[in-house]
Amino acid sequence: MRGEAAWQIDVRPAGVDSPDTLLVVLGGRWRIDQDLPSADTLKASLAAPIRRLGFETSGLTDWDSGLLTFVAGISKSSAGMGIAVDGSGLPPGAQRLLAMASAVPEQKLAGRPAAPQGPFVQVGEATLEFVRGAPQMLGFLGEVVLSLLRLLSGRARFRARDLWLEVEEVGPRALPIVSVISFLVGLILAYLGADQLKLVGAQIFIADLVAIGMVREVGALMTGIIIAGRTGAAFAAQLGTMQVNEEIDAYKVLGISAIDFLVLPRMLALMLMVPLLTLYSGFIGMLAGLLVSVTIFDIGIFEYYTETLRALEFKQFAVGLSKGTVYGAMIAFAGCLRGMQCGRSAEAVGHAATSAVVTAILLITIAASIMTIVYYQLGI
Repeated sequence: MRGEAAWQIDVRPAGVDSPDTLLVVLGGRWRIDQDLPSADTLKASLAAPIRRLGFETSGLTDWDSGLLTFVAGISKSSAGMGIAVDGSGLPPGAQRLLAMASAVPEQKLAGRPAAPQGPFVQVGEATLEFVRGAPQMLGFLGEVVLSLLRLLSGRARFRARDLWLEVEEVGPRALPIVSVISFLVGLILAYLGADQLKLVGAQIFIADLVAIGMVREVGALMTGIIIAGRTGAAFAAQLGTMQVNEEIDAYKVLGISAIDFLVLPRMLALMLMVPLLTLYSGFIGMLAGLLVSVTIFDIGIFEYYTETLRALEFKQFAVGLSKGTVYGAMIAFAGCLRGMQCGRSAEAVGHAATSAVVTAILLITIAASIMTIVYYQLGI
């Protein structure tokens, strides 16, 4: 017991008629700026045969969230001991706030394992996670295909300006990083080729190696990886944040297809821009090969240009553009899928962005392998 301005607490049986009920009498001032007691002060009183806990607050003069914290702590301890809590004796405002607090489920954050797991355990968990996620992935793929069919029939619902905003974001704004990476990759290809070709005095074929490699394979692959890290993660973070803010739920309530309105413009933007970025990447790589050949290996500009034209055919560009289109679709699919699957916390948004990049790179690698084998068998 404390002075009149301080908090007051007393514990007594509810009465002869209710021997299993404990009454907590709260009085005085319960404000958060006071040195309030913790819920553990009543643990000694919450013993058998107590089965019910009530409150008496007629002597309460002032209260704020400090009272709510104390009552919530008692309620949690009592629930763990199988004791029912009756809050009808609390002030009406406190009852409403506690009801609102209990209506919101506690966020479940993924904890870190206590000890490092073995490789077999990690492989097993990854396999189980893939098996559980495969139906969701296939379902999302089906929804995207239906949305594309609605687009072809003119029934898809999205704003054209959203598409052009995404095109600007994934296309022109990605040119600087694509330029740098493509130039360096072309430089590396030229040096690797020259190291072997100089053994037979055929440095002129550096032009063939760089041109065919960049236009057909490396340009599309490097562009896909760059866009996966830059744009795929951004898509997952954007849609994941919308999930946290319940904006996607609002679309569903309004009868608007989130796939049409949010996923379709992003997928179309990447399918349009990644092939163009692939073509641009190929030309930047060839410029890097030209620079190395002219300055290091004394190959004339006209010779390099002529050999590049001789090496390149239309099918090389067709292969590169087709791979760029597929890679763009894979990146958009992975980013939007992980964003739509995102949980309701900030931590989940980070996991979604990371998973989007990993999934996109995995899909790009699988698609590149399959398409390379198919084109080889077709003689393209």
